[in-house]
Amino acid sequence: MELANRLERIKEPQTIKMAKMARALATKGHDVINLSLGEPDFNTPNHIVEAAKKAMDDGFTKYTPVAGIPELREAICNKLKRDNQLDYDRKQIIVSTGAKQALANAILCLLNPGDEALIPTPFWVTYAALVDLAEGSKKYIKSKASNKYKITPEELEEAISEKSKLFIFSSPCNPSGAVYSKEELAGLVEVFKKYPNCNIISDEIYEYINYKGGHESIAQFEEIKDRVIVVNGFSKGFAMTGWRLGYLAGPETIVRACERIQGQFTSGANAITQKAAVAALNSSLDPTYAMREEFEKRRNFVIESFDEINGIDLALPDGAFYAFPDVSAFFGKNGINNSEDMSMHILNNAHVSTVYGSAFGDENAIRISYAASMDTLKEAMQRIKKLLHES
Repeated sequence: MELANRLERIKEPQTIKMAKMARALATKGHDVINLSLGEPDFNTPNHIVEAAKKAMDDGFTKYTPVAGIPELREAICNKLKRDNQLDYDRKQIIVSTGAKQALANAILCLLNPGDEALIPTPFWVTYAALVDLAEGSKKYIKSKASNKYKITPEELEEAISEKSKLFIFSSPCNPSGAVYSKEELAGLVEVFKKYPNCNIISDEIYEYINYKGGHESIAQFEEIKDRVIVVNGFSKGFAMTGWRLGYLAGPETIVRACERIQGQFTSGANAITQKAAVAALNSSLDPTYAMREEFEKRRNFVIESFDEINGIDLALPDGAFYAFPDVSAFFGKNGINNSEDMSMHILNNAHVSTVYGSAFGDENAIRISYAASMDTLKEAMQRIKKLLHES
């Protein structure tokens, strides 16, 4: 069977690849700790689960509108106003099967073959893959650990041009945990104002896992709001990974375009999940904030543990649930020449699964998810410290 050429532009996500390798090692009898996937270890809050049960009991099991049920789209508008002081109406919202589909919809709608997409590094692996699928051209903007992996207006100015069609970033960031302040975003906006043909995708899926305080969205700046696409979802802040629900807020033009694409791919998202999402948005966020507090404790433990390892350089993550330590001091030792070698060294010898930084556009770091229990993290960090002290 001869497969389509577009498959050559798509590779298996490295996060999933490392998780699969961890499972394969476990089947051989090894006690493997998997810190490669970004999945909260908490159960979905009970009131959300009960809303899903009620939806099934009520027979709410039919096809839904492609853009999402009106009740959920209204709840999203209310959430954006309540939490972000952003004004949207239902026509500017589309609900998708996960935030990943929302990203895919937007990128496929915006990029023609050869169009340039700017991506600050480090970035979530799927951004680059989706640009490749759309046959776009990637241009990376390298951030510095010394600036906590955030780009400056000067760095954006140096990279952007009239050819730049799209800018894709996340705050809080996967994998670095970087969080942009309002002032930092305002500096970037001053540059974007000079390039009206450049659209911005703001991935805000980790919004509620923010240790600095209130979340700041780049969509708050009216000068560029008409070309900002906000992507968010329920997997991280509500521990709803398996429910598969995300959404996009943006200009009505892009929402209608995404609806056309989604209508041919999946149509409307799961009906029961959408009812559960209404409960998530309209109810107390106390369970979400409790999860965030626990993640912060885990973050502090992981950071303190890495501080005890000579040669590790680590910028304090202000959001999400990842540590992104620079491990380049170990290159040239024990057959370790790059971040992929380091991840494999840790997997094969400490039996802890991480993800190599080159997958995220940074050759010197590895990503560790601390979305695991404290007991699990203590064992994992003990293994890693023992291994690296011997390296």
